[in-house]
Amino acid sequence: MHNAELKKIPAVDKLLTQNKIIELTKQFGSELVVYSIRQVLQAVREDVLKERKTPEMEKIINKIELLILSIAGSSLKSVINATGIVLHTNLGRAPLGKAVIKQMEPIINNYSNLELNLQTGKRGHRKSHVTELIKFITKAEDAVVVNNNAAGIMLCLKTLAFKKEVLISRGELIEIGGSFRISEILKASGAKMKEVGTTNRTRISDYENAITEKTRIIFKAHKSNFHMIGFTEEVEIAQLSKLAKIHNLILIYDIGSGLLRKPECLALKHEPDVRSGLNDGADLITFSCDKLLGGPQAGIIAGKKELISKIAKAPMMRALRVGKMTLAVLSSVLKFYLKDEDLFSQIPIFMMLNQDKEKLKNIARNLSVELNKKNIKNKIVESFAQVGGGTLPDLRLESFAVCIVPCAEDNRFAGKIFKKLLRLERPILGVLREGNFLLDVFTIFEEDIPYIAGALKKIIN
Repeated sequence: MHNAELKKIPAVDKLLTQNKIIELTKQFGSELVVYSIRQVLQAVREDVLKERKTPEMEKIINKIELLILSIAGSSLKSVINATGIVLHTNLGRAPLGKAVIKQMEPIINNYSNLELNLQTGKRGHRKSHVTELIKFITKAEDAVVVNNNAAGIMLCLKTLAFKKEVLISRGELIEIGGSFRISEILKASGAKMKEVGTTNRTRISDYENAITEKTRIIFKAHKSNFHMIGFTEEVEIAQLSKLAKIHNLILIYDIGSGLLRKPECLALKHEPDVRSGLNDGADLITFSCDKLLGGPQAGIIAGKKELISKIAKAPMMRALRVGKMTLAVLSSVLKFYLKDEDLFSQIPIFMMLNQDKEKLKNIARNLSVELNKKNIKNKIVESFAQVGGGTLPDLRLESFAVCIVPCAEDNRFAGKIFKKLLRLERPILGVLREGNFLLDVFTIFEEDIPYIAGALKKIIN
């Protein structure tokens, strides 16, 4: 049987004469096409040897096309977020918005003065393009930018506490995205972690009793991705600052979520911000740029000038620094922090978080009307949105969603629609909730409503 089925496998030369393969060759070049043909044929041979039949020519060509597209096609795509999760980690967290892209386009499209001092004509420093903005907004003495918050923590600990003790509450040994744990970052930095207190209660006396001659840092981590209630206690930054000063220690606050200062936005009034943390006495604060800051993936270390100077000169700084694209985006986003009205009109996450219930209802109505025009049954339902991105886990924001109603009884309708929308050239990520398929309007941009309605019409009809 093997020999008979193996003889049915088409030769490479024969496949190259097929119309679809000829089109793919024109689009992607002969080298990739021949490579993909050989890979698919090898897989077919292996299947035949496992007692499987040789696929039809059309199926083989389809497999070749899929492989070519998986290699050379657009894997990273623009996605419509209809989940109601503002900082969706799987969707790249904070969207940048048109105003930021407009400002950064000429910088990344041309040469730039990344490391050129235009006043002297001599070599400058890349951090100068954002440092003054960060200092003004947060009231920090100085700051440096690295490629993410974990890198910022690692750099601080390795530079300032290598082989020294770092005190941290057991209740703050958190795990951040991608299974990275604070304890593992501490260990990798070469610092020696010393746990104090208990999971649910840590007092100032726990820190004080743990201090030895080897202690160098008191480290506090904001529990941004979970919320603990009940019989709990933690020590505030102001108290830790007093203790650190008495014992000549450094107080580092990992704020994580990256709110620079408190804008006039009620949804964020209980979230710690960088400016307040520094004002309360933290020596250094580390935080992400793609969460509540609303910018690109990066990390910032802000605080005392003397400490930042040591960190900026550390050998690891060159390995962790960011490039011109990140700095261009970050600089553009930070400029909108100068005025709250600009922040709420130009930065997408703040535009979303500042939406009132009536506006959300209008977006839901507009989407429902467009769907009705396409003869797609739907209904508007109350929903809830979340900030996401490991931020404000206990906060539910009032929202509305459009529920797509199946034309006939079909228990698998919601799941099928969910998956088909993800396979579009511009995918749409919705919500599966209690057997229904929902489009939460909290994170939908109004200009995308016609596309959503058109995509659903094609899929459902």
